[in-house]
Amino acid sequence: MKATVEKIPTPVDSNIYAMSAGAYYVDSHRVATKYLGRSSLQIWLGHLSKTPAWINFFMLLRNKLVCKLGLKDLGDLRISDKISQQYQIGDRVGIFTLLSVNDTEVILGDNDKHLEVKISLYKDNSCGESIVISAVVHTHNVYGKIYMLFVTPVHKLIVPYMLARFR
Repeated sequence: MKATVEKIPTPVDSNIYAMSAGAYYVDSHRVATKYLGRSSLQIWLGHLSKTPAWINFFMLLRNKLVCKLGLKDLGDLRISDKISQQYQIGDRVGIFTLLSVNDTEVILGDNDKHLEVKISLYKDNSCGESIVISAVVHTHNVYGKIYMLFVTPVHKLIVPYMLARFR
């Protein structure tokens, strides 16, 4: 049975909330889950390790297409064999860089000349144990906005799909 995913406003007590001011794109989705004593980064790593092959295939396809347009290759969503305690701020975690982490929230991101993306996994206790995934995108120019025209529909499909598989 798949978990119920709900689109919600970004939680005001999350660290990523302050980063959303003036953003071009913001969204947050919540799913009920059990933390089982895991930190935010442990939950993120566990979830990322279960990324379906078809999503990585589309990331590889994306990379081939956008490199021809001068955008960078982000790699894929696979993670290294490191355990959560071995990660340091600035390390790559899948396609993102680890920006901040505590037991409650991990924020990852990527920044280039066209846009700045931040993703958060936040342990939300406001209505039982739940996970909130939030995305905040600030565009730097028209190319960032054009890129988002293509990415936004895909993001809106993949995030709820991945969260529905959350355990």
